[in-house]
Amino acid sequence: MTTLNVNGKVLSVDVEPETPLLWVLREQIGLTGTKYGCGVAQCGACTVLIDGVPTRTCLRPVSTVKADEKIVTIEGLSPQGSHPLQKAWIALDVPQCGFCQSGMIMAAAALLASKPNPTDAEIDAAMTNICRCGTYNRVRAAIKVAAQGGDAKRAGLSIQHTDGSTT
Repeated sequence: MTTLNVNGKVLSVDVEPETPLLWVLREQIGLTGTKYGCGVAQCGACTVLIDGVPTRTCLRPVSTVKADEKIVTIEGLSPQGSHPLQKAWIALDVPQCGFCQSGMIMAAAALLASKPNPTDAEIDAAMTNICRCGTYNRVRAAIKVAAQGGDAKRAGLSIQHTDGSTT
């Protein structure tokens, strides 16, 4: 039996010690927001926070996670979707297919926790996740908007939407 602290809940799961944390989260616990992308910890779709550190879970054996380490998935970031990053992602229409976005948001959350007002260079260095749709410019913009409390103008952005409105 393995004990995990996931989204503030202490859970016991009966899995093989070498089972990747990703599959424990998805299959045993039922948190499917964390995605399987590449299986070699390169794309970042499987990113969660472990004690605030963005961690790729597709290769991380569950046995390497200590019971006192706090795992936060996209579901635990804000169950109602009210986290500033989630709001900015929606306001700026960041996702296209959306597959990589939970990992992107989790990596961005770790970035903003350590650097509340990151520069472009700091965003580029922290955001190593791969987006096959190429939404990197919108990801950067959303991080800047979230860092400015949701104010696109304070973030130095003027965004024109397809309906003609601007943010």
